[in-house]
Amino acid sequence: MRHRERGGEGWQNGGRRLVTLLPWLLIVGGVFYDLGTPDTFTAVPLFTAAPLIAAPFCSLRWTAATGVAACVAVTGMHIYSDRLTGIPAITEILTVFTVSVLALVLNRIVRLSGERLASARFVAEAAQRAVLPTPDERIDGLQVAARYEAAERDAFIGGDLYAVQETPYGVRLIVGDVRGKGLGAVGTVALVLGAFREAAEQEPSLAGVAQRLERALAREGAWEAGSENSENSESSEGFTTAVLAEVPGDGERIRIVNRGHPSPLLIAADGALLVLNPPERALPLGMDLGTWPDLVSETSYPPGGTLLLYTDGLSEARDAHGVMYDPRSRLGGRAFSGPEELLDVVVADVRRHTGGAATDDMALLAVTRRGER
Repeated sequence: MRHRERGGEGWQNGGRRLVTLLPWLLIVGGVFYDLGTPDTFTAVPLFTAAPLIAAPFCSLRWTAATGVAACVAVTGMHIYSDRLTGIPAITEILTVFTVSVLALVLNRIVRLSGERLASARFVAEAAQRAVLPTPDERIDGLQVAARYEAAERDAFIGGDLYAVQETPYGVRLIVGDVRGKGLGAVGTVALVLGAFREAAEQEPSLAGVAQRLERALAREGAWEAGSENSENSESSEGFTTAVLAEVPGDGERIRIVNRGHPSPLLIAADGALLVLNPPERALPLGMDLGTWPDLVSETSYPPGGTLLLYTDGLSEARDAHGVMYDPRSRLGGRAFSGPEELLDVVVADVRRHTGGAATDDMALLAVTRRGER
């Protein structure tokens, strides 16, 4: 994969060099065209195209140099042909000069837009790091890796969430998906993660953690329903799918509570794959349709095994024919050296499957048991 990335960077660098040189090739081509054709033909389209091509891709200085070179070239051609004082020659020179000035204006607009985009990306990245901090690579004998892949370029945060926390009851994890997008979803993400971190430390059972999250969302929904902005609020009608996991102190078991979320996968060191389906389907958090006890399922956690939790941006990623990505068939039978390699493979595989046209964000959390704790 790193080889392919280096190859992609090589193509990008080669493309930049070509774009940088193309305006000058057009000017040189225009000179030869003007020299090799009758006076009734003109190379002005080539001369005017040169600064316009440089404007969005090159620096202001390079764009200015291209414009000056184009003006010098068209003027030189008319001097060489002894046509400098004619009206057509003056018109062509003024045309190239005007287009060159417009190219400088265009370059400045593009640069300012790029700076604003970079600033927006910086703010978005900072918000993501604050809401979804990267977990430690090793937690109580477990090797951990997390990834958030936004469906849209330059969109860094949505309704997907994850967290890992070491508690008196073992290592506890959550992966969830808040209904909706935008600031309302981000606010719910922060609410769920805050409630999880508090409950994970205090609740002796995983089912108790789930119930604390349910109550936190219910309080938030009740507050929004009574607020002045309730008519415009989507969060009060929303819900959150989530899967909670717990690895007790001995590290030999995994406990799962699933609230309407895609089932986690357990991949053994030899590639054998087990889908951790819940004993019964449960409603997502925050639906406020009654209260049912959360069922905790338990399975053994073999040394070298990796638990993969994910959102539906993975399992519902579609190819050009509408076929959804199946992580069971794509990952089963494959051995991974650790959680980072697993997530690298998953992300690259989904991009190939969708052709880079994913329509939903994707949160991934992988945890590998490394021998004795």
